[in-house]
Amino acid sequence: MREPDSEAGSSLKGLRAEADAAGSRLDQWLAAQLGGDFSRSRLQALIRQGAVRLNGRVVDEPKRKLAAGDVIELELPQAEPAEPQAEAIALAVLYEDEDLIVIDKPAGLVVHPGAGNWTGTLVNALIHHCGDSLSGIGGVKRPGIVHRLDKDTSGVMVAAKTDRAHRALSEAFADHGREGDLERAYVALVWNIPVRLTGTIDAALGRAADRTRRAVVPGEREDARHALTHYTVLERYGQAGGKDSAPAALVECRLETGRTHQIRVHMAHIGHPLVGDPAYGLSFRTKANRLPEPLKAMVTGLTRQMLHARLLAFRHPSTGEIMRFEAPLPADMAEIVEGFRRI
Repeated sequence: MREPDSEAGSSLKGLRAEADAAGSRLDQWLAAQLGGDFSRSRLQALIRQGAVRLNGRVVDEPKRKLAAGDVIELELPQAEPAEPQAEAIALAVLYEDEDLIVIDKPAGLVVHPGAGNWTGTLVNALIHHCGDSLSGIGGVKRPGIVHRLDKDTSGVMVAAKTDRAHRALSEAFADHGREGDLERAYVALVWNIPVRLTGTIDAALGRAADRTRRAVVPGEREDARHALTHYTVLERYGQAGGKDSAPAALVECRLETGRTHQIRVHMAHIGHPLVGDPAYGLSFRTKANRLPEPLKAMVTGLTRQMLHARLLAFRHPSTGEIMRFEAPLPADMAEIVEGFRRI
């Protein structure tokens, strides 16, 4: 049997149903034969669009039962241009091949177009950068976004360039490394020094009164989503409990779930909001007044949370190799951390 061609606009010819395929559904059989190159829902859509021929005739019923000896052809439509437009936005590329691209996302860059941010996003930048190497996600020439970082969170991100890579990476991120090989580590600068140097925050998250924010909510609430964060204190600054000090700590956070604003909400929930967080750390802003200059001015002038996705590791969807990427602290965060170290 011929291997599937990943290029849009190509066709798979002469796939023959053996005796044991008799009575199988067309969509299920195709999904099994193509070895994960196409999801079943994608194949169902292609069948309904008339992209599949059974014994030379177009068939548009995904549930069509096969008979032994049937010959199936799949014509892949040319990938449509992406709706978001390509934009020449500079990217810090850590790695790229025909399946995926890994970047060090700067703070201030929105990942995906949406209300108020229809242009100037990471997706626009990736469409421009990857160009014709995007074979199409779901039939559209676009990068496959499998995880996100908040606009003002920096660090390592991976995006898929093919359907196959998109499915494999999506499954890995959905599992959050509980059973697979995904590893993610964030570094956060937080106010106050945690009493315990390591800990786990197990608290459900849901919508806050302001629907753009999240909050810790009772687990039985309808919109509650399980959220689990592990943290480790890396460095401690200042004197805990001192009247004239503004103690802080650098912590590493690892997630078992991937909820919106999870680290920011969880750390604030236990009394350690992120330095500079405009949404969850406002009540701690006056702490900066206790800092010596020029650190005081730097912290007071912050407009973003001090959070950086330092590490990302995953199994490559094609080679099976464990890929591991790290990104150093961005300049603004590194400067402030160094200022706290000098206290």
